[in-house]
Amino acid sequence: MFLTPRYLVPFHTKHQPHYFTDILIIGGGLAGLRAANSAEPDQSILVVTKDQLELSNSNYAQGGIAGVLGPQDEFESHTHDTLTAGGDLCDPQVVEMVIREAPRRIEELVQWGTQFDRENGELVLGREGGHSHHRVVHALGDATGKEVMRAVIQWTRQLSNVRIWERTFTLDLLTHDQRCCGALVVSPTGDITYVWAKQVILCTGGSGGLYRDSTNPKVATGDGHALAYRAGAEVRDLEFMQFHPTVLYIAGSSRSLITEAIRGEGGMLVDCDGVRFMQSYDTRAELAPRDIVSQAIVSQMEKTQHSCVYLDLSHLDAQFVLRRFPGIAAACQKFGIDITCDRIPVRPGAHYMIGGVTVDQNGHSSLDGLWAAGEVCSTGLHGANRLASNSLLEGLVYGAHAGSGAATAAKTMKDNYRALPIENSPVEGPHEPLDLGDIRNSLQSLMWRNVGVRRTGESLQKAASAIDGWRKYVLVRQFLNADGWELQNMLTLSRLMVAAALERKESRGVHLRMDFPEPDDGNWSSRLWFRRDETAGEFNGMKSAAE
Repeated sequence: MFLTPRYLVPFHTKHQPHYFTDILIIGGGLAGLRAANSAEPDQSILVVTKDQLELSNSNYAQGGIAGVLGPQDEFESHTHDTLTAGGDLCDPQVVEMVIREAPRRIEELVQWGTQFDRENGELVLGREGGHSHHRVVHALGDATGKEVMRAVIQWTRQLSNVRIWERTFTLDLLTHDQRCCGALVVSPTGDITYVWAKQVILCTGGSGGLYRDSTNPKVATGDGHALAYRAGAEVRDLEFMQFHPTVLYIAGSSRSLITEAIRGEGGMLVDCDGVRFMQSYDTRAELAPRDIVSQAIVSQMEKTQHSCVYLDLSHLDAQFVLRRFPGIAAACQKFGIDITCDRIPVRPGAHYMIGGVTVDQNGHSSLDGLWAAGEVCSTGLHGANRLASNSLLEGLVYGAHAGSGAATAAKTMKDNYRALPIENSPVEGPHEPLDLGDIRNSLQSLMWRNVGVRRTGESLQKAASAIDGWRKYVLVRQFLNADGWELQNMLTLSRLMVAAALERKESRGVHLRMDFPEPDDGNWSSRLWFRRDETAGEFNGMKSAAE
């Protein structure tokens, strides 16, 4: 089996500059900035993000943040909804912890300047699929992430101990004696820098960019998952990619998310013949969890031999629709669609990576000195299927925990800043030019066809063979630009995802194996984890019992 190289590029301690900080945070989304806000004022914090702070999955979140805030709601209800959606694979202790912290974390955002939607001074609470109560706070109608990130970015930029490096690509984590001690980053000018840190927090977000159809920004290429794996950290649950049921489908255009909240407010799904079909698949109809709705849509598309289904809001009050969903109305209007009377063409798209770096309740990974929060990690909150609007909540809770934990750990290390003798030699690789864009497009199409909403052992085997072929001549090269590094990360993560999906011979949550269509609790009430091990082979992993 081909072994993933440990580092992507050559580097030497005498050839690159060095930077020292107490805590390095890789990723500037909600989880990363929340972590930065947990440090002590006398600690130096460096936040590194590969693009602008505003370009993250957090910023694009439409629906909102779930929390028990209404008088009729209860923690037990939110907990039950989360566990039910998770396909019996959630960690109950994690679920309980996160949900009980939700009101406090939402209140923090309010204190930091977030303007959530209100009526008569009270927070407006929406309802989404899988929720039994109205408990989702939102902002700007359908642009919650944009408003939350505006407030948090403004708050964090005021902290004198936090420095932010934008458009800075993180190549790899630096490790020494089985401990993470920093990272290797590339500046906007192409210069490589050693960043040495007492503690490192990984908050790089998701990996929807591995798929042809995705709601994620192009920067979501699974970089954090891949670099953590190369560094030897345990990763798990990688078979669980959540597909959002309703993504705007206009041939030739980029895919835009159509928030779950539309169905929560009464929007109906109909097929090309105008038939409302969700009641045939689940008694909860449009308010069923995302895995069920996505799978139902794919089945209905197959039944009607049509490329999409449609969201119908024509029966709702037009003024309410425009006031509640101004962003979606504007996006659809660009294509001549009036959402108050025209049906919106939708189909599933890759949306949220449930799996990632294994962390405990404090956000600490299996690698000493490395913490993680947000979509890059696997906490056990989501199980096999994430409940709508629990993602920003998880980023807030684990960002706070990881930030506090890393800050405490850094204080115990005193002032032992030093550069370590970590180097990587140049390798003589192939010299033939590669069309990186063509390989990337081919990978995204392959993942959509073979590792998408529906999977079979045969389709997954074909995906594994194709990805292994690309890996053999792409991963051995040492590229000079982000296009090459992103592709290497995408190939690394996609192969792990395929390995996990092949191994899990059952259907659970978002993982639908057509050749094993039912859950198998006797054999698969467990998680799959992997760890890179140069002595044991590429995919050194196993099943472990669910918490």
